[in-house]
Amino acid sequence: MTPDLTIGVVGPHDLVERVMLMGHAAAPLPCRLVAAAYRDEQEAPDKVTRLGPGVDACLFASPVPYDLARRSGVLTMPATYVQLGGAALVAALAKAALDTRIDPQRVSIDVVSRADVEEAYTDLGIPATDVHSRDEPGATGTIAAYHERLARQGATSGALTCLPAVAERLHAAGVPVIRIRPTSAAVRTALHTAALLGAHHRLEESQLTVVLVEVPTLREPVRRAAPRYWRDELRLSLHRLLVQEANRINATVWPIDDHSYLVTATRGSIAAATDGFRVLPFAARIRDELGLAVEVGVGMGRTTHDAESHARAALARTQAGKQAQGFAVDREGRALIPAPRMPPTGSNALKPKGVEVLARLAAKLEGGDTVVDAEGAGKMLGVTPRTARRLLRTLVDEGLAWPLPPNRTPQPGRPRQLYRLIVEKLGPR
Repeated sequence: MTPDLTIGVVGPHDLVERVMLMGHAAAPLPCRLVAAAYRDEQEAPDKVTRLGPGVDACLFASPVPYDLARRSGVLTMPATYVQLGGAALVAALAKAALDTRIDPQRVSIDVVSRADVEEAYTDLGIPATDVHSRDEPGATGTIAAYHERLARQGATSGALTCLPAVAERLHAAGVPVIRIRPTSAAVRTALHTAALLGAHHRLEESQLTVVLVEVPTLREPVRRAAPRYWRDELRLSLHRLLVQEANRINATVWPIDDHSYLVTATRGSIAAATDGFRVLPFAARIRDELGLAVEVGVGMGRTTHDAESHARAALARTQAGKQAQGFAVDREGRALIPAPRMPPTGSNALKPKGVEVLARLAAKLEGGDTVVDAEGAGKMLGVTPRTARRLLRTLVDEGLAWPLPPNRTPQPGRPRQLYRLIVEKLGPR
């Protein structure tokens, strides 16, 4: 029996409670709902991070927390949000019409798109000429200031907001405000979509994947000057290392011949080990510990035979000197080249430009030391080690830092990855 899907529900307390009370019965598939409630939309990325990798999909209260989480780079699973246009907007307009302070033809509306606003007003037969709308994402204070400014200028009689924190600020400022709350139908639809996204993601992640690893050094003819046992010892060391790496991702390893190995895994485990198919699996550790360069091909398929055939095709691309990010072939036989990571935009981005990150780290370095790890960099930047690790990789990509050999310690677990910051590129300080 397939285990239940897990859906993380991210939103304000009242909406999360409402979704939890509706329960998994509203979803088309058996699922488990995990609450991740916040007081302010700015907390959404942290709530997603706390949900962890065990969540198959995320359901957000509105486009605002969804956009904040997406821009911060913490979304590693499919996600959707509750739609707040249509019936939800019409219901809010009906409440506004009953409020003697508010004229529905002279209001300001946030989050909902202009097209949805005009459609709702057209359906009601009300002109929207003097209705102000803002669907751009922004901080709670920024959106509240937008409504308050229009009200103080006399351009509006009140505000319709999708964000509870904005509603609280406007109420405190004396601005008439109505909250746009999602309808039960909209919540059910969003749960339905989240469950289907999670089910598709789980099937995709469990797709059979084969990794072929070849070692050119072992493929070359034996030199007479080399000791006989040299290759045998190298093969044993390599096999031991691959088994360790495979155990970390619940994969299996078989030696094929004297110079190549086959690893069987799932797409999800290999994606995690390759930063979304951006870096070769196993290659960095083999290079660091054994000093060996390897050639790798990754293939996916509906059967083991198909996956291995695609892995051999990918390996041939690697050996032919094709671009490094073409080392994987999907189950349709197409080269899997992931889109480059786009830097987030907006004031809520958690990932500043490389030079800015380097300058902030350089300002906190003491005693001329330029070597850091993710935990130390995270403390200096005020971010989590996970975010710091991503920022340090960005510095490496931009030529502002060098990765050093892992720092070996007697403690169990993965050794610390150290980075040498190239502060010289900042110029005189």
